[in-house]
Amino acid sequence: MPPEVRVIGIQGMPEVREGDDLAAQLIDAAEEQGTAIDDGDVIVVTQKIVSKTEGRVISIEGVEASPLAIAITEGHRRDPRHTELILRESRRIVRMDRGVILSETYHGFNCANAGIDASNIPGSNTVALLPVDPDASARRIRDAVKERLGVDVAVIISDTFGRPWRNAAVNVAIGVAGFNPLLSYVGQEDAHGNMMFTTVICVADELAAMAELVTGKVDGVPVSIIKGYEYEPMENATHEDLLRSPDKDLFR
Repeated sequence: MPPEVRVIGIQGMPEVREGDDLAAQLIDAAEEQGTAIDDGDVIVVTQKIVSKTEGRVISIEGVEASPLAIAITEGHRRDPRHTELILRESRRIVRMDRGVILSETYHGFNCANAGIDASNIPGSNTVALLPVDPDASARRIRDAVKERLGVDVAVIISDTFGRPWRNAAVNVAIGVAGFNPLLSYVGQEDAHGNMMFTTVICVADELAAMAELVTGKVDGVPVSIIKGYEYEPMENATHEDLLRSPDKDLFR
């Protein structure tokens, strides 16, 4: 058989709320549509529903904007209270220009607005913050799937980030569990005998991007299952494996 990887969107997920059993809901939805969760599958869960179940959706009504947030927001459409949350969730401001804030979150992600946004959130004054520990979120889902179904899977928590020098955005992994998020070719030879010295592929991001093709942003499909990808199992996987260290960052 030739190599094949399939990605299946899981429909029928309910509108999740804080405290919901997310793993149980996605298992039930998969069973209802007739999609089995098997050993070796990769489950990709969008950040937004994780944030909802973990209480990371908040109203800006109770947020007091600082003078800095007000100054930054002046002349732009963002509510200064939203800007205040961005500042609070940022470890470092990377760049601010024309109302756009690029920041480094406490997780180490460099992204727009500290990953905070209001899409797919009920209410006109509510926003979603990133999960506090996306790796722990992924592990909880993985452990729950194994306990209920007796299968070993990998889990990715995904979010949508922009990219330097490229238009538009792609899904990336912000939390991982159960597999090595990187595939290294270092030390291997290609078909022509050329040695690989630096090639390492971020398979976690590639899988997250693949999942977005079936989940979309407005289709109400926040979970997908990828079948056929043979990942390397890893019990201590973390999103920190995906972050470039400051000493190798030419743009810091």
